[in-house]
Formats: sequence, C-alpha cells, structure tokens
Amino acid sequence: MTHASLAKSINRTRVVAKETTDSKISTGALATFGTISTLMGPWAVACFIGALLSTGGPIALARTWISAVTGG
Repeated sequence: MTHASLAKSINRTRVVAKETTDSKISTGALATFGTISTLMGPWAVACFIGALLSTGGPIALARTWISAVTGG
C-alpha cells in the first residue's frame, strides 16, 4: 500500500467517525429536549388547576391575574 492511499484511508475513517459522533450527540439532544418538553406540559396543567382551585374559579383567577400584572 502506498503512502497516498494509506493517507486517504485514514482521512475517510476520521470523517466517518466524526459523522457518527455528531449523529449520536444530535440524537441525545433531541431525546433530552423531547423529554423535558413532555414533562413541562403536565406540570403547566397542574399549575393551572392549582391556581384555579386556590382562587375559586376561572373568573377569580382572571381578576387575580390582572391585579398581579397591573400591580393593583
């Protein structure tokens, strides 16, 4: 095997390894962010239900929210 063909073979191996690593990182990031967003949905619903229960209903919640936003 000549030096030129050996160098080409090594370069091809490095490119394949880099693409595989990048793909694994992207898959891991997608799984992580997907899990986080999946957990945030039920948490937001639970917070909303808790707010409804503690204020006494949707109209009271709206009044309380407006009061909190306007500072009144």
